[in-house]
Amino acid sequence: MEPLEVLYEDNHLIAINKPSGMLVQGDQTGDTALIELVKQHIKIQYNKPGAVFVGLIHRLDRPTSGCVLLAKTSKALTRMNKIFAARDVQKTYWALVPKSKQPQSANLVHWLKRNSKQNKSYAYLDEQKDRKLAKLHYTIIHHLERYDVLEITLETGRHHQIRSQLAAVGIPIKGDLKYGAPRSNPDGSIDLHARKIIFEHPVKKEQIQIVAPPPKRSGWNSFVCD
Repeated sequence: MEPLEVLYEDNHLIAINKPSGMLVQGDQTGDTALIELVKQHIKIQYNKPGAVFVGLIHRLDRPTSGCVLLAKTSKALTRMNKIFAARDVQKTYWALVPKSKQPQSANLVHWLKRNSKQNKSYAYLDEQKDRKLAKLHYTIIHHLERYDVLEITLETGRHHQIRSQLAAVGIPIKGDLKYGAPRSNPDGSIDLHARKIIFEHPVKKEQIQIVAPPPKRSGWNSFVCD
């Protein structure tokens, strides 16, 4: 397994560029999860005896790559949970989608209904009591040979929101079979990447911006960026 790509670390927080295919926290598969690797990193890096505290602030789907922020103290976790709950955080995503006649920039508004058995969310245009409002904004920032690169910001945080909303307007994310992509990626990933996160540090009270480089694989390789 490749070493962790640490994007940011201080006494309170640590941010990792999660590779696609890795669980953020353990599940019934028993596969190694990011949170356990971060505990191991801290234990070795700082020669810590005994159990290491790492708190999960937010999650990314297993096939998604990009920035995951974790807390190194319970105080930081509590404060970051409040920041996320108040939506005082800016998260930016990148996605590869098939070329289409979609506008260069758009606001998408849907009502999502989650199907827990399928682990999938369905997007509708009309409101009903069992559906939750979902809003996002996207801009096409680069044209590749067969795909467009979207930059996406979320106004709401719903289950599989980006995947579901893009599929609903006919541009499913590359590799995302669950949401209508015509074929999978060889490694089972989807080309959705948590690119950037901006927030006020819970202790230092200064603005923090963390940027995650996209994966080094087909599609992203032809998109030159920092």
